[in-house]
Amino acid sequence: QVQLVESGGGLVQPGGSLRLSCAASGSILGINAMGWYRQAPGKQRELVATIAGGGSTNYADSVKGRFTISRDNAKNTVYLQMNSLKPEDTAVYSCKAEVRIGVPYDYWGQGTQVTVSS
Repeated sequence: QVQLVESGGGLVQPGGSLRLSCAASGSILGINAMGWYRQAPGKQRELVATIAGGGSTNYADSVKGRFTISRDNAKNTVYLQMNSLKPEDTAVYSCKAEVRIGVPYDYWGQGTQVTVSS
């Protein structure tokens, strides 16, 4: 069984920063790509950022230059550093990991709320 547990969400003022973490645990042989997604009320879930096993990254245009995704392979953990936050960044942020447990399989975290408001 594999679990992804997120932390670091909360309430922040516009222009502020937050750092999200997502740790994978369980019977893991390895992890390929990891990523962060978000879903705002009344909207579809959208990709925020992904990072491949080799470290290459991809960002949504709306967060480029403000957010940074990184990973610690020794800890099976992915991070999302969010700077210059805007009210439109308010959403539930969820992490996803393609975990090798034999064959690769996608696992999702439970989500963490990020609210940007004054």
